[in-house]
Amino acid sequence: MSNLTITDWAEEDRPRERLERLGAEALSNAELLAILIGSGTPKMSAVELMKVVLAACHNNLNTLGKMSIKDLENFKGIGPAKAITILAACELGKRRAREKAEIREDLGSATAVYNYMHPRMQDLDVEEFHILLMNQNFKLIKEECISHGGITETAVDIRIIMKEAILNNATVMAVCHNHPSGNTRPSREDDRLTDRIRKACEIMRVYFLDHVIVTDGAYYSYREQGRL
Repeated sequence: MSNLTITDWAEEDRPRERLERLGAEALSNAELLAILIGSGTPKMSAVELMKVVLAACHNNLNTLGKMSIKDLENFKGIGPAKAITILAACELGKRRAREKAEIREDLGSATAVYNYMHPRMQDLDVEEFHILLMNQNFKLIKEECISHGGITETAVDIRIIMKEAILNNATVMAVCHNHPSGNTRPSREDDRLTDRIRKACEIMRVYFLDHVIVTDGAYYSYREQGRL
């Protein structure tokens, strides 16, 4: 009889589906480890097998991480590959605990946006349009190039911009594009695009912080010019 796989488990024993539906924090240690090893034994699901292993460690992950590959192989159903996977996961947990949280850029002003984007745009010979998605404290969540265009303009899809904001749980957004000509003055199309983004942000309840036009050495801010 072959080992039980995830598809053989009862619905309540399928941790992958539970994680997708409820989030990793809703799963027990045994369920999280079961996702890693993938299968149990003919008599035990992967979840049940990991409950046995954890019980031997007094349900303490630190104790589990101190076990050797040979120690883990003493449990029926755990071979070298599964033992190595378990210990690798424990080591990653230790390393994460030692690392500091990533410092996010504070982009709460046009100057901050310019200083962040200028190195990325100063040598471009065509226009690029970027979005900067932030949390409510103006800390950067994600920066992404939405379009890469010609010398004088680039096409921008408002739907893509708003989709990215929603998918990344952004509550604040700034947009930015460069003028290879060196002229910071916005075009009529820049004005129309800014107004369309402003209206879309109002509908989606995302704070539209600014539209910054970048050149090599100067910038134009719709916010600073009182146009937002």
